[in-house]
Amino acid sequence: MMRNDIKNRKDVELLVNSFYERVKQDAIIGFFFTDVVNMDWGKHLPLMYDFWEDIVFKSGVYKGNPINKHIDLNKKSLITKEHFQRWLLLFNQTVEELFSGIYADLVKQRATSIATVMQIKISKT
Repeated sequence: MMRNDIKNRKDVELLVNSFYERVKQDAIIGFFFTDVVNMDWGKHLPLMYDFWEDIVFKSGVYKGNPINKHIDLNKKSLITKEHFQRWLLLFNQTVEELFSGIYADLVKQRATSIATVMQIKISKT
């Protein structure tokens, strides 16, 4: 099946929604969103659309500090290297199932960088 590249915000929304549907059901990291945080998806998803749109297209729409959010989360429930690896696996699988191209590759590279930086920052707290 031919997959298109990520072209616009609608594609970013598809990626984010598909990814978080996986995350919610995942036995390894899903509990962070359902039990530890009790995520308000109506607020979280639009933030993630902005975040990933900014990552892919440098849109400037995201305003926030994801590192501090994850440091706070880590204080509630330890985020391990395995959790980051699982997040990255699910994210990359979602990208690869939906998209192919320069932006798809870019978003996977950026996700790896983000996960690495988060792990480093969290380990120093």
